[in-house]
Amino acid sequence: MSEPLRWQRSASTLALSGKLDRDTLLALWQERDTAMVDIATIDVAGLKRVDSAGLALLVHLREIARAQGSAPVFTGINDKLQSLITLYNLQQIIVSAEKIA
Repeated sequence: MSEPLRWQRSASTLALSGKLDRDTLLALWQERDTAMVDIATIDVAGLKRVDSAGLALLVHLREIARAQGSAPVFTGINDKLQSLITLYNLQQIIVSAEKIA
């Protein structure tokens, strides 16, 4: 069984931890609109694994925030996730706060 995906809201940050894959993302998918209210940063440092379905959810979360008037940035992108972002040519969509600074 996969390690569950966990998330926590703190001020304007949504912190994700665990595994974000097709087997674990349903709970966050069901709470996505509520989870993204007033979110400016999505912290992915606690994620141990992300597959293509998880990456698609990250893109969708960003679009939900944009629809609410925010342009969230991502923090804590590790090398594996960055490789997946590059593979799918999503560097302009999943923007790392570290690259902006």
